[in-house]
Amino acid sequence: MKRLWIGALFSFLLTACVGPPAADIAQEEAARARLAKVEAMFQERCKKAGEFIHRTAENVEGVFLLKLRPKGVNYGDQYRMSDPYGNDLIGDGYIEVFLWKRDAKGLFNTITAGGYGYVDAIDPKDGKRYRYTGGMKVVGRQDPTAHNIKLAMSKNPNYDLNIYSFRLDKVPAPDPTPRYGVTYDDISTREERDYWIAGSSLKVIDLQTNEVMAERIGYMMDRGQGNEAGGRSPWLFAADHACPRFGPNDDKGWGSFNQLFQTRDFVEKVLHITEEK
Repeated sequence: MKRLWIGALFSFLLTACVGPPAADIAQEEAARARLAKVEAMFQERCKKAGEFIHRTAENVEGVFLLKLRPKGVNYGDQYRMSDPYGNDLIGDGYIEVFLWKRDAKGLFNTITAGGYGYVDAIDPKDGKRYRYTGGMKVVGRQDPTAHNIKLAMSKNPNYDLNIYSFRLDKVPAPDPTPRYGVTYDDISTREERDYWIAGSSLKVIDLQTNEVMAERIGYMMDRGQGNEAGGRSPWLFAADHACPRFGPNDDKGWGSFNQLFQTRDFVEKVLHITEEK
């Protein structure tokens, strides 16, 4: 019995001294080498990234969105050329944000009209150009018998029971076409996507002269290299490692949140909105 115990102890000590299997060590080394290569590729591409504004325009009333954002979000499709760097509001929200008014701090805290006066876009269903405007509309009514509503009404006889929300108005677009257009492209290569790097181009174009007035080139990379463990979304995590950065605290996990409104933010640096009188 004593010999068996000593043999087991010797086997345990031998295993502890040997350490992890060689295959595991080789796998870890390969992962570190791959990440080092990805970091080098990413830094090289960041050298050509940035915002390049060649000309601005004043008192712009409306814009032509030459390409709309897809309705769904690309969370982890490695090779879908959906411009994950440019991920923004989706669907009608991408149109609406150009019509929203900023507050004194430049934020969209209260959604009201007051941005660009209109937005033109091609409806992919029929290929026709439409003009969008928007504003706050009554979409429902609060229950006057609810306790909190009755209390509010008792304190304010003029309490408004209406429920409001921002809604788009869509009509066939009149001529002429807006002078200034906005478009984006996924500029990733196959090799970049092999290593979970996504590239993006956002342009503001003078449609009368075909001049590119401004362009933002951006790249981001997923340090997890597509790891989806625990429900992880590779392209959302990639936003934490981007150039240019989307906003403060990107490196603390705020990157994908800071992506929202990025198109409007850049376009407004180029196409200055008509000042209110």
